[in-house]
Amino acid sequence: MKKAYVFPGQGAQFVGMGKDLYDNSPLAKEMFEKANDILGFRITDLMFAGTDEDLRQTRVTQPAIFLHSVILAATKGAEFTPDMVAGHSLGEFSALVASKALAFEDGLKLVYARAMAMQKACEAHPSTMAAIIGLADNVVEETLAGINEVVVPANYNCPGQLVISGSIEGIEIACEKLKAAGAKRALPLKVGGAFHSPLMEPARIELAAAINSTPFNNPICPIYQNVNAKAVTSAEEIKTNLIAQLTAPVRWTQIVQNMVADGGTLFTEVGPGSVLQGLVKKIAPVAEVMSA
Repeated sequence: MKKAYVFPGQGAQFVGMGKDLYDNSPLAKEMFEKANDILGFRITDLMFAGTDEDLRQTRVTQPAIFLHSVILAATKGAEFTPDMVAGHSLGEFSALVASKALAFEDGLKLVYARAMAMQKACEAHPSTMAAIIGLADNVVEETLAGINEVVVPANYNCPGQLVISGSIEGIEIACEKLKAAGAKRALPLKVGGAFHSPLMEPARIELAAAINSTPFNNPICPIYQNVNAKAVTSAEEIKTNLIAQLTAPVRWTQIVQNMVADGGTLFTEVGPGSVLQGLVKKIAPVAEVMSA
């Protein structure tokens, strides 16, 4: 039996996240306080006692979820013995720190740089995303290919659930066409912009500079990366894929399929929420899922 650890992305946040760790673990408290120092503001105040609105700001959301995931993994100590790891979008950074490919401090700095770069790109090009439910991936892909606007597949979450990303007009047109093609639902998402689309190119360039100047190590186990869904163990390849991630789709369906094909049987979600456990069960009903 191989143990797979998976790390959630944006959207899993909730007020009060991480407070139990801070209160009950000296290690967690030390890591949270180090994060406050690095960020230059008390993110713990916003995580533990802020408002939903506070937590929805990209500059807060991304480091908050990262911190919850990484610190939870750290508190497991010798119990944390992954045979393979993966993270959904932002969660890939958590997976890299947990698998020792990135130092905690460097991971946090990169996540914050990523959040700020994405925020800037969102403000420069108003854009959005939508969840398409109940259509085969190839039908969505073919429909989008016929639209003369920026609109692309962004998250292959599980069979029958694909998130699309693009300009506001492109998403509106796509939702109408996809409903006409038989989608059960086409739901616009409350997000700041078109993540994992060509509209994130300015953020990709900005983040690439930060990633290229950060030291990476080979991870302690394979990481299945968003861009190609394959097991990667080389620090250089990890960096290349991480830079490409902002403008490329998250291939979560393929990641889970590949982890199962490589022997993954027990999937543990490390971080806030249980979204990934639900997706894993839909992709691989034979897999066992649990929270850390």
